[in-house]
Amino acid sequence: MATALRPLSTGELLDRTFSLYRSHFGLFVGIFALPHLVVLAFQFIGVAVQSPGTQLSNLFMNFFWIMGAAFLTVIVSAASQAATVVAVSQVHLDRPASVTDAFSRVKGQIAGVIGLSMLVGLAVGVGFLFLIVPGVILALMWSLAVPVKILENKGATDSMSRSSDLTKGDWGRIFVIWFLFIVLNIGVTWLLQWPILIAAGVSSRAGLQRSTAVWQVASQTATFVSECLVGPLATIAFSLVYYDERVRKEAFDLQLMMTTIDAPALPPSPAQAGA
Repeated sequence: MATALRPLSTGELLDRTFSLYRSHFGLFVGIFALPHLVVLAFQFIGVAVQSPGTQLSNLFMNFFWIMGAAFLTVIVSAASQAATVVAVSQVHLDRPASVTDAFSRVKGQIAGVIGLSMLVGLAVGVGFLFLIVPGVILALMWSLAVPVKILENKGATDSMSRSSDLTKGDWGRIFVIWFLFIVLNIGVTWLLQWPILIAAGVSSRAGLQRSTAVWQVASQTATFVSECLVGPLATIAFSLVYYDERVRKEAFDLQLMMTTIDAPALPPSPAQAGA
């Protein structure tokens, strides 16, 4: 087994995250890009069919496209996050991984991930209403809920409870990881968006009203690119944290080692015996 499982420091976790991302760039960007292309295409259609003006029918149509894009985003985000968890697991444990294999493994779990994400988001949102701190604590406790859901095939509440157990005592480094990737996401999004916003402002002052659709398409494309580039990183990191916590608290490295050692001793399958 190429990957030596052992407890990792925060720095080592981050280094491993970026190392996996660099060495399997096409895999992780592909997992995020393919489903998000559906959202991008839907947004482009919305821009193409929208009519100028502020009539009630136009406002209703624009609202429809915005809500439709939001609905699709929830679905594709759950799919890409779940598939990324599987891909990280395969790569981290030195097993073959591909975009199609990752999605095929999670096709029956996407609805569960959506439900889990909505439940966690609602609870964290309510927590933020109470002076922010409770929301932060809940977000830290449930940071591993999706990896648990995908890799252990648990229900929503069981995944949240399991995540709370795994993250206990390590909220500090989980907060650092969250903070880093939130800042990185904001930075990349701003870097891609600000030239478009400046150009759109200049064209608006120049009276080029017909170029509004062009800047909308450019902005949506920039958002798509930032999601594909930065989106996988946090999921990669917390998938690695999941394994790290299991190594620390459950000796998962020893369990995996024993499984690997015992595997050759298993009796051959009927197909192998008849070969």
